Amino acid sequence: MPGGQDTPAPNPAAVDHLTVTVRGSGSAGTDGTFELYCHPARGNHPHAKKACKKLDGMTRWGRDPFAPVPQGANCTMIYGGPATAHVTGTWAGRPVNADFRRTNGCEISRWSSFEPLLPSTSS
Repeated sequence: MPGGQDTPAPNPAAVDHLTVTVRGSGSAGTDGTFELYCHPARGNHPHAKKACKKLDGMTRWGRDPFAPVPQGANCTMIYGGPATAHVTGTWAGRPVNADFRRTNGCEISRWSSFEPLLPSTSS
């Protein structure tokens, strides 16, 4: 390039970045807002390496791992507690804006499938 300056290569690690906000989990250590970066795993998420590995394992071409429980799903009427989580950012090059709660069996199962990105709760 003119002037001897190179254009910096894109930073692929910046692509996989999630902000996780947890409330009502039953633990002051797991409630709060956490930043997670993957490839390599870093940030202030308490289980960054395990969360990145879990998300990598859930990622499949053409599927949204963060998709909500389908409307009309038959779910057991079990209340799993007041915990809620909101996840935003970018994963595998796609925007993420997902809400999690533990209001019935389907939502509890969805939450559990995202542990350790989301904290294990006492239900």
